[in-house]
Amino acid sequence: MSHHHGSSSDHHHHCHTPKIHHGGSSAPHAVQVPNGLYASSGTSTPGVSIAPQEIYNGGYTNAKDVRLRIANGGAGQSGLIRAWADAFIRFMVKVRHVQPFLVAWYLGDTTESLGLLAAGSVDVAVTYNEAAEKQSKDSGAAVALVYGFRDHFLLVGPNSNPAKLNEEDDILVMFNKIVSQGNTDIAVPPDPDVRPPTRFLSRYDKSAANIKESQLFITIGQVPWALVYSQWYHQYPRFPLQALEAASLLSEYTLTDRGTWLSSPPSVTSQLEIFKAGTDDADDPLLNPAHVLLGSNADLMNKDIANAFIMWVVSEQGQHVVGHFKKHGEVLYSKAP
Repeated sequence: MSHHHGSSSDHHHHCHTPKIHHGGSSAPHAVQVPNGLYASSGTSTPGVSIAPQEIYNGGYTNAKDVRLRIANGGAGQSGLIRAWADAFIRFMVKVRHVQPFLVAWYLGDTTESLGLLAAGSVDVAVTYNEAAEKQSKDSGAAVALVYGFRDHFLLVGPNSNPAKLNEEDDILVMFNKIVSQGNTDIAVPPDPDVRPPTRFLSRYDKSAANIKESQLFITIGQVPWALVYSQWYHQYPRFPLQALEAASLLSEYTLTDRGTWLSSPPSVTSQLEIFKAGTDDADDPLLNPAHVLLGSNADLMNKDIANAFIMWVVSEQGQHVVGHFKKHGEVLYSKAP
């Protein structure tokens, strides 16, 4: 349970899947999973619990109690949740004179994180879909919502660029080219010595990236996942780092985010090219805003800590962590507007 030191790129080997336990669990700090929530991980049976992916202590090795439970996918994998947790613990101890405590991160995509929040299995969720977040607030599952940081989606694909995407194209034109070249390559397969066929890898897992990519396909009047689903549409339900690695190995286009891209090793990113990157413009379809939600069923004993975290995240200190969080010398995220 000690704090995880070492470079921030050395930890994604143990982030492959959530740590799921069937039939209840004696794992420390495991929380209950609502029935069917992690069904893609084979956990649709009752009595399932999930253990924290990582636990942070802010450098206080004497800290024993988990007083804040956070659910999130990509920013946990990139290390931002760790950076936030450690800085927040130090702030609470030094400025608020709270006894040192632990923060636990539970791995879940946007849909899973909001489900854990509604069940009271976590206190806070950091998620990336405004429609789903609005539902969470409207239903009463979340009592507060703040803008945490801005991530950005990237459309990436093989260096060979079989769909002939052009940087001048807008994102909808690019998606249209992938669809039409994908269909053409199914009808008349290309010579594999010349180029790979045009394929698109979808995480197909209700994640924010999957929802965004689906919105883009629907905007151009396409539903490649419908029966009979398009043969060029590759359904690959995994977490972000693993999905990007697969797209790289298989020479496929995919929608990923900047945090995942910068958290991936050169062996993965060198095989791919960024064809379109999101900006900070509020109207950019590839902007990926991250909001921090406080659950109405947050642990009553620790509600003051969860409340303090929500306020701290948008404070100068919380935003300072965002603005200075780097991978391979590059800042991953933009501060909240």
